[in-house]
Amino acid sequence: MKNIILYGSAILLASSMLLTTGCKKYLDQVPADRLTIDQVFQKKGPSEQYLANIYSHINDESDQWSASPWTGNSDEVDVTWSKYDIYKLNTGNISGGNPVFDKWGYYYKGIRSATYFLNHIDENAEIIALNGQQLIDQYKAEARFLRAYFYFLLMRQYGPVVLVGDTELPVDASAADMQLPRSPFDECVNYVASQLDQAAAVLPRLPSNNGQPSENEYGRATIGMALAVKARLLLYAASPQYNGNTDYANFKNQDGTQLISQTYDNQKWKLAADAAKAVIDMNMFSLYKDPGNDPVKSYQDVFFIAGNSEQIFVRPGNNLATLDVHSMPRQAGGWNGLGVTQEQVDAYFMKDGKPYNESSLYSETGFTDVNGVPIFNMYINREPRFYASIVYNNASWQGGSMTSQAPISFFVNGPNGKAGHATDYIKTGYLIRKNVGPQTNNGAGGNGATQRRPLVLFRLAEVYLNYVEALNEYEPANADILKFLNLIRERAGVPQYGSGTDPLPVPASQLEMRNRIHAERRVELAFETHRWFDIRRWKIAPQVMGNMHGMDVNKDNNDFYKRTVVSSHLFLPTASYWFPISQYELDRGRLIVQNPGW
Repeated sequence: MKNIILYGSAILLASSMLLTTGCKKYLDQVPADRLTIDQVFQKKGPSEQYLANIYSHINDESDQWSASPWTGNSDEVDVTWSKYDIYKLNTGNISGGNPVFDKWGYYYKGIRSATYFLNHIDENAEIIALNGQQLIDQYKAEARFLRAYFYFLLMRQYGPVVLVGDTELPVDASAADMQLPRSPFDECVNYVASQLDQAAAVLPRLPSNNGQPSENEYGRATIGMALAVKARLLLYAASPQYNGNTDYANFKNQDGTQLISQTYDNQKWKLAADAAKAVIDMNMFSLYKDPGNDPVKSYQDVFFIAGNSEQIFVRPGNNLATLDVHSMPRQAGGWNGLGVTQEQVDAYFMKDGKPYNESSLYSETGFTDVNGVPIFNMYINREPRFYASIVYNNASWQGGSMTSQAPISFFVNGPNGKAGHATDYIKTGYLIRKNVGPQTNNGAGGNGATQRRPLVLFRLAEVYLNYVEALNEYEPANADILKFLNLIRERAGVPQYGSGTDPLPVPASQLEMRNRIHAERRVELAFETHRWFDIRRWKIAPQVMGNMHGMDVNKDNNDFYKRTVVSSHLFLPTASYWFPISQYELDRGRLIVQNPGW
């Protein structure tokens, strides 16, 4: 796979341009406007613009405070500002009548547009004349993939959904037409998996334009994207939240149809393992490694080097520059607001590869001089991913409006401390460094420069972790578990289990291996929007949510270094597993039952 990306990806660029041009009329037409929509599907250009608009429904998850909640409503991050919807979610100010992060209608719009495209693109005589049926088939496979992906996004947030199939439901559909119930979760999984398989059978291996591979089309659907989405879908479906979850025995449709399987099926783990292995066996992707073999840079540049060998599914157009500014310290012109929790800090291994509470290298007292700067011993001898991911007190930073490296202080009276700004201070004493572009400089005092890069939605490291987790549940003696888990650790620069330099003991049981895999996943995939779903599908959210900790940002000097409760992330044992469906949607579709607890 070539390590080059051109951000003028035709299909996504068209999507953004069309929102502000005269072509907008093609994208905003409802199916009821037959004359205009028929014209769209007679010409190649307007049909491609319509497809571009479907792509635009791929969610931009770079905004984790007002648009997406997956980090700030987990135990990874505490967002400092109370003005955003994430605060409402963490304090329980949410209901069907007061939905936040409400995506139900948004994704169904994407589903409706994709279905209409699938049903009408065969009418395009101009494309057939120019390219024959091949391009039509590719475009249909892209739309089918997108529709399946939107269903998956609905399912991960809301659980069982309404499957519309190939039926076209216009936005002005009558009340009678809207009376469709939710389908059981396993039925949803089977449908989406089959749609992804059908798309993968036609999609190209590399992004292509008019049937030819093209770097300009980076971000368009490929076989790898479809198979990677399927792998994550089936992993979720095999997990305790959905696989024999008797906590939801009463979660039924109005006609009594059970929506969550009450019978555990170990075969689901095999399906998940096979799906992940199918991505691996494409032999198209590999873990990215820095040419200088620096594990910190290897981990950082997975996100900064566009088009690298590990990226499977990305969104080229995004607002990562805004994430950068919200995450940077005030010293760098940032807004100092995405605070890493102490719980996440504690999750990182020591450089001997062991958890902090099992390693003789860990100390929570005293300081070590690092280039003339006193560093609290809690942050000494940590693994490379810690240093690639976390800005801790007195850590060195250069980026934004800072022209040279300097220590970053979160003391109450320090340059980034609580006393210096009424709202732009972190409560935890830590900021995110991972995937925060140091070249972005459009915060306070900046010049508007940004570090352009794709938003990585799926990458190979996740597929490896999906594979080993599923395999450990289905076939715990399989040698691939250690093989692929150790590939992650080797790239991370930490000792492996049972091999390599200074190896660690191989986990002695299926349970111990499960715990090690979960711990690896928490570190490797931190801040990539996985944790919210992982703690729910594993059914550990009630244990890990609640009080979030950090350092004492109300203090200076040594008094700062004290574990302190900084916020509370509310978790309701029944309700918080899925979002409520808005009352508006329930009123439209009266056969749709609300999620439990709402």
